[in-house]
Amino acid sequence: MVKFDVRQLRYLSREEFRCLVALELGMKNHEIAPSETIASIANLRHGGCYKILRELVQYKLIRYDHRNGIRGYHLTYAGYDYLALRSFSNQDVIYSIGNKIGVGKESDIYIAASEDGTQYVLKLHRLGRICFRKVKEKRDYLKRRKSASWLYLSRLAAEREFSFLKALYDRGYPVPEPLSWNRHAIVMKLIPGYPLSQVNTITNTAKVYTKLMQLIVRLAQMGLIHGDFNESTS
Repeated sequence: MVKFDVRQLRYLSREEFRCLVALELGMKNHEIAPSETIASIANLRHGGCYKILRELVQYKLIRYDHRNGIRGYHLTYAGYDYLALRSFSNQDVIYSIGNKIGVGKESDIYIAASEDGTQYVLKLHRLGRICFRKVKEKRDYLKRRKSASWLYLSRLAAEREFSFLKALYDRGYPVPEPLSWNRHAIVMKLIPGYPLSQVNTITNTAKVYTKLMQLIVRLAQMGLIHGDFNESTS
């Protein structure tokens, strides 16, 4: 389980974020990035960069690794979280993070808020809780890839979900309004209510059933199937 702790976010220096971004760029074509590569991309002296990398390891934002004779670093989900949250903050999308309100096989969901107190939903995709083969079976955008980093796959999943949400919302479907996407994270408007699984009594079951069936048909007319409309969640 990934620990989500944003307390250190406000204390990270510009140089520390430069190293995180440099590591992310260095991992585009490699599983791990040597410290020399990170220092070069970050445009920092190697000695100063090495000290920062050690601090980021202590914060558990990155991890030191040794694979196939190469020594270097790779981002953790916590480090990826910080990069996404920093971008949302710079765009004035998110000002604060609240409680976790949901967890799934492939994501964690939190309450977030803007500076004026408007509440949003922050969804962090966290692929890697199930095996790559099962993910590949569900994800057509993997195409012929035999392997890929979980961070990259989570980014693709978030990008795909955001694009679908926007397309559905723009066409009047009852989905949350998508506000912003960055890396593996999505910010959307909060819809007040309760999950149907937590509702013990429904006063008008026929009306609810009819609305759900109408939505299924409407989605089917666009060639879409909602994953939550299945036997295990009915």
